[in-house]
Amino acid sequence: MTSNSSKKTIFAAIGANLAIAITKFIAAAISGSAAMLSEGIHSLVDTTNELLLLLGIRMSQKPADDSHPFGYGQELYFWTLIVAIFIFAIGGGMSIYEGISHVLHPSPLEDPMWNYIVLVLGIVFEGFSWSVAFKELLPSKGQKTFWQAIRDSKDPTIFTVLFEDSAAILGLLVALIGIFLSQLFQNPYLDGIASIVIGIILAIVAMLLAYESKGLLVGESANRQIVNNIRAIAKTDPAVQAVMRLLTMQLGPHEVLLNLEIQFCKHLSSEELALAVERLEGKIKRQHPDVKHIFIEAKSLAASRKSS
Repeated sequence: MTSNSSKKTIFAAIGANLAIAITKFIAAAISGSAAMLSEGIHSLVDTTNELLLLLGIRMSQKPADDSHPFGYGQELYFWTLIVAIFIFAIGGGMSIYEGISHVLHPSPLEDPMWNYIVLVLGIVFEGFSWSVAFKELLPSKGQKTFWQAIRDSKDPTIFTVLFEDSAAILGLLVALIGIFLSQLFQNPYLDGIASIVIGIILAIVAMLLAYESKGLLVGESANRQIVNNIRAIAKTDPAVQAVMRLLTMQLGPHEVLLNLEIQFCKHLSSEELALAVERLEGKIKRQHPDVKHIFIEAKSLAASRKSS
């Protein structure tokens, strides 16, 4: 299940993107700026993306059934991948197209003052949205670098908003510089070049997001710290002789599948073995509530009893 904090991050992003998209399109219509039009498209795409993430959250919360016995948690990872495709194809593609079109058929800016006002407001709004997403990432960051925290995050809603808002802030700065230089040197080509740069930024961010989403979608393991802690819990149990194999899979932001192959002590009775398994499951779930499904195998024990 996705936490309410993830939805908070998305709603903050929707509010910021929708408000600024409207003002960007108005400013683009007044000034005729290709960079501003690209920024308007960018904000509209981002707003659509947040709605897709909300759809992903809703779909991922469907209860398990016969066709999906472990639930639909990975639906969120699928929709995150769709968001990456949207950013690349629509955001990046249309921005580059508008930029090339403006370079081939340049037209002077008419009234850039509105552009400056909107761009500065956009930086403020996007900065607010970015700070909300960053604060949600901070608890899991610890001593890790910013990139490591994103790589280890299993909640795509947070790093998607971070990627989008980072691209948005960079795009706004590029648009601001492009419009200023275009006005300063009376060179409309610079405005078109700024639009192309914005499209390239969006394409790079989309590829990074797709890469992160793919890892989660194809069956990424749980956080290494969680895996190591589960191994330590099993090894320190008095009934356990050795941990033969430990497999985990992230089924959702807060849902992990665990498979443990354990060699138990040979002197255990069937009742003691059952109590040991129950004890291990209880310890693991208390320390790691995200581990929803636990399967413990004792193949080595069965083999040793047959040979004795």
